[in-house]
Amino acid sequence: MDFVRENADLFLDAFLTTLGLSLLAGLVALVLGTLLAAMRVSPIPPLRGLATFYVETFRNTPLTVVFFFIIFGLPQIDFVIGFFPGAVLSVGLYTAAFVCEALRSGINAVSAGQAEAARAIGLTFGQSLREVVLPQAFRTVVPPLGNVLIAMVKNTSIAAGFSVSELSSLLPRLVNADAGDLTLVLVGVVVGYMVITLPSALAVNRIERRVAILR
Repeated sequence: MDFVRENADLFLDAFLTTLGLSLLAGLVALVLGTLLAAMRVSPIPPLRGLATFYVETFRNTPLTVVFFFIIFGLPQIDFVIGFFPGAVLSVGLYTAAFVCEALRSGINAVSAGQAEAARAIGLTFGQSLREVVLPQAFRTVVPPLGNVLIAMVKNTSIAAGFSVSELSSLLPRLVNADAGDLTLVLVGVVVGYMVITLPSALAVNRIERRVAILR
């Protein structure tokens, strides 16, 4: 109990940092991933090619390399970014590629007849995508999209190696101070992540049941 009391502030600060990083990176990933998915199914070849290049590049690049490029590479071209914003950008850009592919599978699952009907009543590609296709695609991909975002929360642990004081950064810091508390530190870090991921999984399941009724 003494250990818990003495380090409660550290755990709370690290937990809030992880939570903030997850929320901001998730927002970046959802917005950019949706845009990329729209580009992937666009009738304009250059847009499809650009989105495909982005997705394949980020999906096949380790997240650690993305962190190195954003935090240490960009300053080489006089674009300096802080460690926390750099972590948000790194995780968000990386996860956007997976969000895009999850959404694209949902778009492909929508009946082609619905898109044709939308065009028949005069909707443009953008309008039909926004009003007809994407709402159905999002309902279809709730489980895989939720899994992508939950995996993203765990991927934020890489930020610990780039001077971001999130939950994983507590492991070497507290264990070096007192190796006898290793088990307590591990339990504390795991609980911190589970406080984020378990409610997220429950929310995904609830949303999945609700949209299943709507379908």
